[in-house]
Amino acid sequence: MQKRNLTLLTDLYELTMMNGYYLQGKHDEVAVFDVFFRQNELITYSLAAGLEQVVDYALNLNFDKEEIEYLKGLNLFDDKFLDYLKDFHFTGDIYSVPEGTMVFPGEPILTVKAPIIEAQLVETAILNMINHQTLIASKAAKVCHAAQGDTVMEFGLRRAQGPDAGIYGARAAIIGGCNSTSNVLAGKMFDIPVSGTHAHSWVMNFPSEYEAFKAYAEVYPNAIMLLVDTYDTLRSGVPNAIKVFDEEVKKGHKPLGIRIDSGDLAYLTKQARKMLDDAGYDYVKICASGDLDERSITSLKQQGAKIDSWGIGTKLITSAEMPALGGVYKLAGIEENGAIVPKIKVSDNSAKITNPGFKSIYRIYDNKTGKAEADVIYLRGEQIDFTKPLTIYHPTERWKKITFTDYTVRELSVKIIENGKLIYKLPTLKEISEYAKSEMDSFWEEYKRLDQPHIYKVDLSDGLYNLKTEMLDEIRRI
Repeated sequence: MQKRNLTLLTDLYELTMMNGYYLQGKHDEVAVFDVFFRQNELITYSLAAGLEQVVDYALNLNFDKEEIEYLKGLNLFDDKFLDYLKDFHFTGDIYSVPEGTMVFPGEPILTVKAPIIEAQLVETAILNMINHQTLIASKAAKVCHAAQGDTVMEFGLRRAQGPDAGIYGARAAIIGGCNSTSNVLAGKMFDIPVSGTHAHSWVMNFPSEYEAFKAYAEVYPNAIMLLVDTYDTLRSGVPNAIKVFDEEVKKGHKPLGIRIDSGDLAYLTKQARKMLDDAGYDYVKICASGDLDERSITSLKQQGAKIDSWGIGTKLITSAEMPALGGVYKLAGIEENGAIVPKIKVSDNSAKITNPGFKSIYRIYDNKTGKAEADVIYLRGEQIDFTKPLTIYHPTERWKKITFTDYTVRELSVKIIENGKLIYKLPTLKEISEYAKSEMDSFWEEYKRLDQPHIYKVDLSDGLYNLKTEMLDEIRRI
């Protein structure tokens, strides 16, 4: 794939603000911005994803001659500003939770601390990358959780909203727990296992279904997976598959399975399983596909469907039920004389009031169970004694509290880039996927159920709560 310069992958107002900061002499002010998403009725938990692409983007920011000439042609920008852009690159810091971390509304997934002219530019691209991959990784996690350990294949490329959505959506799906992708380019780029067999068109291009199956088995004798629903799944598809299996077994080959892409999957797979077992093929797998998601998988499981693996396409790659994460990028502070002066956005909608200051997240684990019990957002530098009993409070309803005595804590935020240089060892996609699985396993099932999940506690430290309250009171007095 041709390397692209993504520096202009931004909204115009980022550049107009940059021009203004430069002309006002404010471009060297260090600012702190947080990336987070807000609560909505469809969000229970999310898996953070997209950091690797953010890192690549930030490390390669530069305005080449063509970009500057284009901006000059817009007649919006001062020549001094355009001249400044010739040597532009990212010199700030980026903090983030590792990819695959379970994250919740209001938590700073990623924080940028940089000269404001740099921090402003990267807003749009960072949101694009984090919003999309976190959305798809989270959807994949829910699909895979519903599949209860069955193989899940990502089949969404043809329904993705463009090549990048298909490529990076496949990457995010692997983080969320999928075992493979049908996307060959994603397989090459990210070393992802690829999977796929044949389409209905293969069957339709032969004089009969049997001949189509036979031809496929001759070409791929060690990977015989046959699509059996082109004409009639139970009357012709499965019987013809069994006939070909019989022939191939005599040659010393072992068929893998059948795939059903339409119809009443609960009924068809139960009948197909019986037919296969009666023919001596109890080891042959049944794969299902066709507009499936976590809810239809859960329903099929409850109906006793005999499905071993799942091909999930449209509803995964588009996150059909919730097509946007809604992550935002908000100013949290400005550095003055070496200290961060907190900033807060106020709204009539309390959910849109931001948490001020330079922050980090701590996750609290119960030592007896090893399970995550709550997250707390702290101000960086806030002194907390984690050797003593720890009481945390609801972020707004402060009469709600819980005290932990036998616990451990883990800081989730990690420094990724310092002074424009990568200081973090980026894990492989396989390592991220394994970490994501361990994250999922560390949470109680009540937080992961589809309907009316238990709400995971995300609280504010006393220092952050008091700061936020004081700032709001001060604004009310104005």
